[in-house]
Amino acid sequence: MRKAISQLNINADFHFLPYELNPDMSETGEAIDRFFERRHQWSQSKLLDYQENLVAVAASADVSIDFAKRTHYYNSGKAHQLMHWAEGYNRQNELNELLIDAYFKHGLDIGSTTILIDLVEQLGLDSSKAKQLLNSSAAEERLLLKKQRVQQLALPSIPAFIINNKTLITGSNSVNYFEQALRSAQ
Repeated sequence: MRKAISQLNINADFHFLPYELNPDMSETGEAIDRFFERRHQWSQSKLLDYQENLVAVAASADVSIDFAKRTHYYNSGKAHQLMHWAEGYNRQNELNELLIDAYFKHGLDIGSTTILIDLVEQLGLDSSKAKQLLNSSAAEERLLLKKQRVQQLALPSIPAFIINNKTLITGSNSVNYFEQALRSAQ
C-alpha cells in the first residue's frame, strides 16, 4: 500500500488497529511449519509454495521476508500495546516499520519485551515508560475500544486497509492492485 501511495504521489494518514491473528499463541510462539501442519494440514510442499508467493508479493511492495530467519509465529499482543502507546507520540508509523523489519526480515520475536524495548530505544522514545506499559495490565484495557472496532469490521484477513472510511481492502496484494483501488476510491 505504501509503495502504491508513493508512486501515485498522494498524501495519506495511517491509523493502526490491533488485529491478532493468533491471540492464543503461547509466549514462546510456534514454528511456522508446525503451525500450518497442525492448523491447515499443509504439506511441506504447499507451505513452500505459499512462502515463495508471499516473498514475491512482499518484495514487490519493498518488504523483505527471510524465511531462513523467520521460522516462528509469535504472540503479538505486546507489540499491539506498544503500537497504541507510540500513537500518543505520533510515532506509530515508524514503530510499525521497525516491527515489520524485525519480524519479517530478521525473524525476531516481537512478543519479547527485550526486543520491543530495543525498538523503542531505536525510535528515541522513553524505554522506562515503555517497560512500565508492557508490564501493566492497564495497557490491554486501553486497547479495548480499538479491538471492538476491529471485531465490528469482521475482517476476513490482514493486512486490511480502509480507504476514506468506505472502501475495505484485505490481504497481501500487488502494488498495481493497490494503485487501482486508490484511484477508484478518490
